[in-house]
Amino acid sequence: MTTAGDIMHPGAQWIPATETLTKAAQLMNSLNVGALPISDASERLCGIITDRDIVVNCVAQGLNPAEMTCGEMAQGTPRWIDAGADVSDVLDEMESHQIKRLPVIRNKKLVGMISEADLAQHLSEEQLAGFVEKVYARH
Repeated sequence: MTTAGDIMHPGAQWIPATETLTKAAQLMNSLNVGALPISDASERLCGIITDRDIVVNCVAQGLNPAEMTCGEMAQGTPRWIDAGADVSDVLDEMESHQIKRLPVIRNKKLVGMISEADLAQHLSEEQLAGFVEKVYARH
């Protein structure tokens, strides 16, 4: 059985909800990633911030990323998957919520992220085509 832990990109890093979007952008740049899980004061997942969120929901709206926090940008219920979950559960979670990145948790700690690139490396062409169709479908 292939698990979330097998296909994830290890070493994901939190950004605290109290950090600014400028700090988030700088961290994304240094880590060469497009998304960061947001943690609350107890280091629990409270959202995900993407580079697109910063541009579209802050900069393009005329807001200052040096004044807006990651927690203010976090929207909705954050989704995650246990490291031991089967890859079919990963696909179900991402497809049913139409998400492109999924934090991987083991023993209540962030251990990695699964992105489209990770799926492309580990799934069959048929599985990948099904994922793309479901995640990018318009409702």
